Amino acid sequence: MTITAREAAFMTQEIYEVQVPPGDEIAETCALADASRDLGRYDKAEGLLRQALAIAEKSLGPDDLGTASILNRLGVLHKYQGRYDEAEPLYRRALDIVDAALGHDHLHAAGLYHNLGGLEHARGRAAEGEAPARWALRIRERELGPDHPDVAADKAALAAILDAQGRFAEAEDLYHQALAVFERIYGPEHYEIAVNLNNLAAIHQARGDAANTAEAERLYLRTLEIKEKVLGPDHPDLAMTLHNLATLLAGLGRSGEAVAHYRRALDIFESTLGAEHPHSLICRECFEEAVERT
Repeated sequence: MTITAREAAFMTQEIYEVQVPPGDEIAETCALADASRDLGRYDKAEGLLRQALAIAEKSLGPDDLGTASILNRLGVLHKYQGRYDEAEPLYRRALDIVDAALGHDHLHAAGLYHNLGGLEHARGRAAEGEAPARWALRIRERELGPDHPDVAADKAALAAILDAQGRFAEAEDLYHQALAVFERIYGPEHYEIAVNLNNLAAIHQARGDAANTAEAERLYLRTLEIKEKVLGPDHPDLAMTLHNLATLLAGLGRSGEAVAHYRRALDIFESTLGAEHPHSLICRECFEEAVERT
């Protein structure tokens, strides 16, 4: 089983250095939380976001757009943690605030629809995620134009949802559209490039013939190269691609190679996400099956 997802973008180290207004406690706390989340330090990020949310609800009010922004951040974090049932009400509450203040077709609403679609994908309910993902894309393409990175991210998110439904041709086309924008804006070694290469690899893997399988392996290896450079050697998102490559190799009968990649992925998942996270559970099961075949 592969692990494919269109996650919200991880920040690279230089982005962590963005300036926030001096003395703005909420902005400073959220910036630290974002950096902690993107480094895979999820427990620290959660504590910081809950601190920021308490401050925002008291100083700004429970229905302020600033409060909605923190609710969205916390929802994203819970998705990464595999706490899907806790993420949804946070997104829904944030969307209610944005809808009341700005309307359901505002750019701020688009980001939340994007995240709701991604959450359904992560839950294994891709069909339910298609409508919010398409609505997000419609809003942002109208407001920002087809060549904006947020529109590319929406296309990649929708592609992952279509991919999960077996609609490979539609998904592949959207991934390539997103990649063209990301490569032009960010260059060849950005995190967004790695995400889309990983997901393209999964499509080639699913097709199953020799040529597609070889292309999948090439794309997974390129993804690993970028992710290790951008995220470091112990990040859970790196472990996703290690797991996917291991699954490909196991299917080719290369069990010894698969075991090595599964072992490394499992070590990362369990140390960063915990032993009961869905990714850890899937990876452990696949690892044990691969060991039995060696």
